[in-house]
Amino acid sequence: MIREDYPSTKAFVDSLFTARQGGTVGYYADWFIVLLIAANVVAVALETVDSLYAQYGTFFFYFEVVSVAIFSVEYLSRIWACTARPEYSNPITDRLRFASRPMLVIDLLAILPFFLGAVLPADLRFLRALRLFRFFRLFKMARYSESMTAFNEVLQRKKEDLVISFTATLILLLVASSTMYFVEHPAQPDEFSSIPQSMWWGVITLTTVGYGDVTPVTPLGQVFGGIVAVIGIGLFALPASILASGFIEAARGETGPTPDHCPHCGERLTEREH
Repeated sequence: MIREDYPSTKAFVDSLFTARQGGTVGYYADWFIVLLIAANVVAVALETVDSLYAQYGTFFFYFEVVSVAIFSVEYLSRIWACTARPEYSNPITDRLRFASRPMLVIDLLAILPFFLGAVLPADLRFLRALRLFRFFRLFKMARYSESMTAFNEVLQRKKEDLVISFTATLILLLVASSTMYFVEHPAQPDEFSSIPQSMWWGVITLTTVGYGDVTPVTPLGQVFGGIVAVIGIGLFALPASILASGFIEAARGETGPTPDHCPHCGERLTEREH
């Protein structure tokens, strides 16, 4: 897929973005980015400790500047190098199309808060909210981890089963919450004041968390609540069993068709790339 008349671009793409093809340089480049992502996530968490931020605030700031610079170069390099592929031959429109790929959007969200905080008026509440988006850097790790790539492939293969499972769960949640509202509302008008508010009880019961702040007090409500809790044990185990079967199939080589999307950029692969 990489054009042969761009040998330097081909080497750049191979070495920077795909360690399996880029040899030693690609291997260490991938590991460097992975460690930098992990360090950024730790830094975001540590910044919330007031005593640490007061003492090491300057270090956190410059670490953020260096990290954003590296991630920005990585992001721009991916967009620049995409024209080495025939399907992205147009230097403007195809680069914009490539930038709309899910993994590229994540890359952009990982660096965007820094630049927004630098150019927008200093509203501290808004800037604190922007810091949450820095956790998008954690999702960048999916590009470099084979296990996370395998997890994404299992999700793609089992997405129909998962959608059916979550749809059934949503239907049961609506039915259970509605029924409990009509059963318990006369006895507890404050706790079960509406069907939407009753959904809190439905979520807690179906997930068998047992938070306990809202519980049925009528005999009929308690019987129905027990039935819903038992059903929830089996129903909420379905997504886990679906994913487990997908991983078992992948481990046994029973994955069916070869994955047709690149784990790095999400672009469809041709038969030659398979």
